Amino acid sequence: MEKLAGYFHGDDYIQHNPWFPDTLSGLVATLTEFAKQGVTMQYSVIHKVLGEGNFVLVMSEGHLKGVHSSFYDLFRIENGKISEHWDAIEEIPASENHQNRNGKF
Repeated sequence: MEKLAGYFHGDDYIQHNPWFPDTLSGLVATLTEFAKQGVTMQYSVIHKVLGEGNFVLVMSEGHLKGVHSSFYDLFRIENGKISEHWDAIEEIPASENHQNRNGKF
């Protein structure tokens, strides 16, 4: 948490996930509250990082609230810092429940 400020464009940060407010201070407050409630988010594998212009897409997996999940995070970068964020998070079912062999990534 203490390193977040170094990655973001301060309180000019725009968030598109409806569970988080705009601003870095709002992000920190929400993450702190989630931690108090025992809500965990852990990234374990980064599968791809794609960049074009001032946008970077990170495709990764990990666990959200203990559920195996995929994370697609799209960042807009301004002056070398994160200034805007969109995401899509989805549960990854157990392999025996997959309808194909393609995998999430």
